[in-house]
Amino acid sequence: MFERKDILKLKKDIILDVNLFDYNLSLHTRWGLFSPRAIDDGTMLLMKYLSVNEDDVCLDLGCGYGPIGLALAKHCSKGHIHMIDKDFVAVELTNLNAKLNNLTNVNAYLSDAFNEVPDDIKFDQIISNIPAKVGREQLSIVLYDALDSLKPGGKITIVSINGLKDFIKSNFKSVFGNYKKLKQGQKYVVSQAIKH
Repeated sequence: MFERKDILKLKKDIILDVNLFDYNLSLHTRWGLFSPRAIDDGTMLLMKYLSVNEDDVCLDLGCGYGPIGLALAKHCSKGHIHMIDKDFVAVELTNLNAKLNNLTNVNAYLSDAFNEVPDDIKFDQIISNIPAKVGREQLSIVLYDALDSLKPGGKITIVSINGLKDFIKSNFKSVFGNYKKLKQGQKYVVSQAIKH
């Protein structure tokens, strides 16, 4: 248990200097957000097996404080990255982190899954580190909305815990008609589907 004298320090932003996708980023995060002390192993695995083009329009679904989307923004210098989260602190920090890293091809905003994503935007790629407790209903909503939001030939790539592997596989096959396992590690698996 912490004492009162510790609280002021705990309220300060945690600053992470990280290398993702071969780009150096300085990221502010806070207690209460997912993986505030370091980039989690699932995200690290996802970034190793992700392939994007410099002009891609991407969506980082459940962006947290922004590690995936901001690394993509560095890479997709001729593209644009939309970053959404249902946590206002995450969105606030993502926008701050974009500014601190001089990234202007980023748009972070509050959205419960795809609810606030404009219908007229179609993505080349949708990328997510899916929470382990996503639930069947929410995953179904997310996948059908992802299908509608992707351009033909667009890809959805997610990382999940190994325990969700078969669940993700059957849902990708059901919604997209295809499934590809890009990599399975000790704890996480990177899965992909393509909109045909």
